[in-house]
Amino acid sequence: MSVLVLDGKTLAAETEAELLARVESLKARTGGKTPILATILVGNDPASATYVKMKGNACRRVGMDSLAVELAASTTTAELLATIGELNDNPDVHGILLQHPVPQQIDERACFDAIALHKDVDGVTCLGFGRMAMGEEAYGCATPQGIMRILEHYAIPIEGKHAVVVGRSPILGKPMAMMLLQKNATVTICHSRTQNLPELIAQADILVGAVGKPEFIKAQWVKDGAVVIDAGYHPGGVGDIELAPLIERASAYTPVPGGVGPMTINTLIMQSVLSAEKSLG
Repeated sequence: MSVLVLDGKTLAAETEAELLARVESLKARTGGKTPILATILVGNDPASATYVKMKGNACRRVGMDSLAVELAASTTTAELLATIGELNDNPDVHGILLQHPVPQQIDERACFDAIALHKDVDGVTCLGFGRMAMGEEAYGCATPQGIMRILEHYAIPIEGKHAVVVGRSPILGKPMAMMLLQKNATVTICHSRTQNLPELIAQADILVGAVGKPEFIKAQWVKDGAVVIDAGYHPGGVGDIELAPLIERASAYTPVPGGVGPMTINTLIMQSVLSAEKSLG
């Protein structure tokens, strides 16, 4: 069997070249106005700081600017809401990213939902999720939207296929299922407490691992010829799926690393550029 590697890293690099051209065109049309993504980092978690830095670097690669807002670990919900409100009202800011997770004293959901819909380029608001699920215009959650872009780019058939999503988080598993449903897949949502999980996974034409546990999904559960999408990344360079034994059995798979991860940040940047184009005309 010839196995197709769903190379998100290469696709992201190709898309960055296209986005750079779009940003340069936008600047030329608007007298030099530059798309700006505001990133909010609350506290000093090293991993979160690294992710925010990566997103800032991605902005610069396509000619955008990033506005890095750093708040103390002691920040309250009210203080964070006030910061988000200021960014909502700033016409020079076209996208807002609140880095997850925030310190435990903060009501994260309330703060996510305070982000204006037209600046919710990371697709984290309840309103954005609801509109996406209803087929209305909204920015999709960055990771599942990135996965959909991979499937589209590599012409993976979705309509009529049985897709099994293992994971139910509000920013990955749930929106992933809704996006696949919009493309006419038959979707089963599973999670770590699902009974008879191996039997359900064995039915998958398209399998999405988004459960957040290293190699939780075993290769022997996956049928030959399945399309395998691994949205996890854990120490040691492994994902949520036991990938190595599947490389010769799957019809297509996303490598870890280099598959889903690069497309997450790339989708955030792409949606920020789109927001700026809508705002600036």
